[in-house]
Amino acid sequence: KYFASSSEPSIFDKIASKPFTSSSSEEDSTFLRMANKDPIAVADEVRDLWELTVQEPGIPPRLTMPGVVSVEDLSDPVKETITVALGPEEAKKIVPLTCNDVTQDERGLRRLIDEGCFRAAVNLTSRLLTMYGQGYGRLGQPAKHTPHSLQLWFTRFTLLVKLGLFEQCQMESDAFGELDRPDIFYEFYPEMYSNRRGSMASFSFRILLAEFPMYLGAPNIALNRLTVILNICKKIEKLMDTTGAGIQTVKFWRRRRVRAQHSIINCALVLKNYNLAKHFIESIIEEKCWSNEELGSLNSVAGRIYLQCGDILAAEKKLASMKQLGLTSKLFQVQECIDKGLIYVAQNNFEEAVKFFQKAATLEPGNTMIANNIAVCFLYLGRMKDAIATYENTMPADLKQSINEHFFINLCTLYELESNFSRPKKLIQLQKLAKEKRDICMSIEVCLKLNSSN
Repeated sequence: KYFASSSEPSIFDKIASKPFTSSSSEEDSTFLRMANKDPIAVADEVRDLWELTVQEPGIPPRLTMPGVVSVEDLSDPVKETITVALGPEEAKKIVPLTCNDVTQDERGLRRLIDEGCFRAAVNLTSRLLTMYGQGYGRLGQPAKHTPHSLQLWFTRFTLLVKLGLFEQCQMESDAFGELDRPDIFYEFYPEMYSNRRGSMASFSFRILLAEFPMYLGAPNIALNRLTVILNICKKIEKLMDTTGAGIQTVKFWRRRRVRAQHSIINCALVLKNYNLAKHFIESIIEEKCWSNEELGSLNSVAGRIYLQCGDILAAEKKLASMKQLGLTSKLFQVQECIDKGLIYVAQNNFEEAVKFFQKAATLEPGNTMIANNIAVCFLYLGRMKDAIATYENTMPADLKQSINEHFFINLCTLYELESNFSRPKKLIQLQKLAKEKRDICMSIEVCLKLNSSN
């Protein structure tokens, strides 16, 4: 069900994450995997519980009055680039899925997202929000909120962030503040929700708005907002534990608290505050509540954080801790190979790194992150043709997965290093992108380096 009351996790949590290009992105996938594992069923009053800001007597409450800021639909940059680079006849062959081709409801929205048509999905959210009286021209006008309308806004902002449309997202999300205004809570609408209390906005929505300043180059603001969320989660988790609310309820809020800690770790890494990042990951590992699989993932994450700090010895210790758990699943074999490869990269031993990345690729063929690591190692070893072949041979296996902007940037950079006449090869990649009818989350000119001199 798409519109559950503040339900989580959902597929919309996943689309917020950036494509893999570094070890830090693997940290995101690890925490996401832990958050989505075995969803915990709890009562609405547990899920919706949040700290309501105390209003000063005699002062009217500040309300949330959002609206779509642009009347124009988002265009298709791939088709526009095809028109310029290859001509209008070639562009006519591209018939992407648009918001007009799906049902005008949450099912249509889900289909567009599943197909990777993120711009069309944004356009559909504009139409759906207009039905709620929160469309174009309504910014700053009074609005009535429901869990459905707030989930729509969350989906829209997630898509805008994924597409890199930060300015538009900022203009629209400012109206929500930090989701602490009274009209975001059920208590504000007693005639509609007489038996409900707590937040109508999902926890994932709160995390997204708290993280958003990171994308605007203000990680300190994001860190402060995330710390507020973390403290509230700790307070509720402690309350649930001390009042005997039940194991599942405590576990539910523990996961939320760890989700906030994960975002703080990302912020700390952006700020290069490695001591803070290490403090949080170690404090999570030290908790006695994890399964061996979860502990293995956390040790892997910690090792990659230490590598970013330049502490190779500590990273090796984390890898050893992971091995001591005796995990044998394919997932952890892949994880171990990647971690070993990254340690060798940090030691400038690219020959050994390639061996472990190739072993990981054998276990998980078609993984673009692994292929990218192999290709970069080949480049450092002076094997440019092998690097290019690695990129090109990975894409036919699963081009949908391979639509990774940094993957294409690296490939097109190698084309430029290989020859002064790289444009024809870049246009071939443009045609491959067009055939998939999926959006990319970066300027197409930047992604394929079409504006460069060769």
